[in-house]
Amino acid sequence: MLRKHVEGFSLVEVLVALVIVSVGMLGVAGLYVHGMQAGRTAMFSHQAVTLAGDVADRIRANPRAGVAYAGVGANNNCVVGGVDCDETQMAANDIFIWQDQARNFLPNGTVTIVFNGGVTPAEYQITVGWTEPGQNRTYAITIPVLGI
Repeated sequence: MLRKHVEGFSLVEVLVALVIVSVGMLGVAGLYVHGMQAGRTAMFSHQAVTLAGDVADRIRANPRAGVAYAGVGANNNCVVGGVDCDETQMAANDIFIWQDQARNFLPNGTVTIVFNGGVTPAEYQITVGWTEPGQNRTYAITIPVLGI
């Protein structure tokens, strides 16, 4: 009796190839998720650095406010409303704007200012905080301010 030689893939070979391709696709999906998370973290970090820079610029523009920047924010309409504000009112208005920006651009975003007038020149520590899944993140800078 003659046997025919059959060529092709057996079912076992096809299943092994399918498992190998599946494992590879899971690896690609994992890398994609990790890349998305890193991109989100980078975006939030960029927002925090930008916000801290804005805070520093506003403090330098109003150097005599001193400890008022460690206070509570209030919408005094100093910029948009055309109200002529003093240093303390401007500081409260700046704090109000920063807190609003932190809430809008960062998840659970916060801005805290610590004033140290005991050194020359006086210093402000600016800390921007936000939360990401599973962890709290912060960005902090310390700036000296002349003219206080």
